[in-house]
Amino acid sequence: MIPHLIVGVAGGSGSGKTTVVRKIVESLGSDDVVVLEHDRYYRDRNDLRLEERAALNYDHPDALETDLMVRHVEALRAGQSVEVPRYDFTRHARLAETETVAPRRAVIVEGILIFTDPALRRLMDIKVFVDTDSDTRFIRRLVRDVADRGRTMESVIDQYQDTVKPMHLEFVEPSKRYADIIVPLGGHNAVAVDLLLSLLRSVAGK
Repeated sequence: MIPHLIVGVAGGSGSGKTTVVRKIVESLGSDDVVVLEHDRYYRDRNDLRLEERAALNYDHPDALETDLMVRHVEALRAGQSVEVPRYDFTRHARLAETETVAPRRAVIVEGILIFTDPALRRLMDIKVFVDTDSDTRFIRRLVRDVADRGRTMESVIDQYQDTVKPMHLEFVEPSKRYADIIVPLGGHNAVAVDLLLSLLRSVAGK
């Protein structure tokens, strides 16, 4: 199957991107959509000790193997399956196993930094930026990282102050200018999300 639509969904950490992506998948139909998360493409740094890996800046574009993601999106657009990396966030390490992803009618590319790379942006038919205030984003990230990624509250706060917030201001927020559509208040903005879904169904021929 050759994808008819490639959608980029960006926004700060904890902005509600996952909620928006989930609603897109539900609207277009899970059998017709494949999702590629940018944070599965963190570079393989198993050459470093765990303590060294934990100290890396994961919110800088250089932390991600975006050129590999570009090749994967190009392959999916050409109707070819790809082997997507798997990543262990508790160990800050890429796993040896990959996941085979087949092309679908629509491809969603999701991540905080996907609009910072020109080659990746050029592959997107529609670019969506999920915009949420910083307090809400921080609280969501804190809850997620402690509950799902085995982090301590102190480590999440330190990382937010040292890298997440500065990198958001330097890279993520400026990339909003590349968006075709901005969704304020994250996935809970029913009006904006419904308008987005109507547009995507129209473009995708649903």
